[in-house]
Amino acid sequence: MHTIEPFYNWLELYSASEDPRSPLYGAENSLSQYTNTIYGYYIHPQWDEIDSETLFIKILFTDYELGFAVIEFIGEWNDTLHNDIMKLKRNIIDPMIQEGIKHFILIGENVFNFHGSEDDYYEEWFEDVEDGWIVAIGFQDFVLNEMKSYNLDYYLNYGGNLEMVNWRTLAPKRLYALINAMMQRRLGA
Repeated sequence: MHTIEPFYNWLELYSASEDPRSPLYGAENSLSQYTNTIYGYYIHPQWDEIDSETLFIKILFTDYELGFAVIEFIGEWNDTLHNDIMKLKRNIIDPMIQEGIKHFILIGENVFNFHGSEDDYYEEWFEDVEDGWIVAIGFQDFVLNEMKSYNLDYYLNYGGNLEMVNWRTLAPKRLYALINAMMQRRLGA
């Protein structure tokens, strides 16, 4: 797992650790010292902590004018044992919402497992972005199926043509425009 790096092609466009409005402002990541682990396996030092033992993130891009953020994940999303959604919501999402972010693109290619629990924090997040949306792309089918078994598909948008989005080939604003257009069609707005 130590070789799985966060997506870095947008690094020249945005860095959460250098953004004074970001919840990760001032975070320092080593380029060589591996300190964080998931179940005893070291992960690449560029992943950021959210106060979870099993889930780490990278805020790849934030645009306050358009009100969107792209967040990549690695690890096991475990609401049952570690209440990861609470930590994500309180430590990352709430501060972003306070800064006007209401559209969230969650990249889950490196989420290896999901263990659900209550949906309260997902519902709260959904209500907080009433005129926005939360989109999950790149998650493994078995992870999405587990999320669906906890009715999280009521709060998170995924599947269908959203899974066809080749996000790595797009600039961040183009990715947002594409997903926003898809969401407008889905929501009938």
